[in-house]
Amino acid sequence: MNHLLIEQSYPCPYCGEQIDIFVDASQGSQQIIEDCSVCCRPIELKITVDEINQTIRLIAQTDTD
Repeated sequence: MNHLLIEQSYPCPYCGEQIDIFVDASQGSQQIIEDCSVCCRPIELKITVDEINQTIRLIAQTDTD
């Protein structure tokens, strides 16, 4: 299986810390929960992979948004 890891950055919606994450674009669109490495609060990540335009859209939000 080919893995296409792409680095993405986003600000924590709680504390504003810039966070880097590697997204496996070969897995398609996905929704995951990651804890902030600074404030330890859960961040809901919605990752949309557009294979035609070869782009990734990442939305980070609180677990209550």
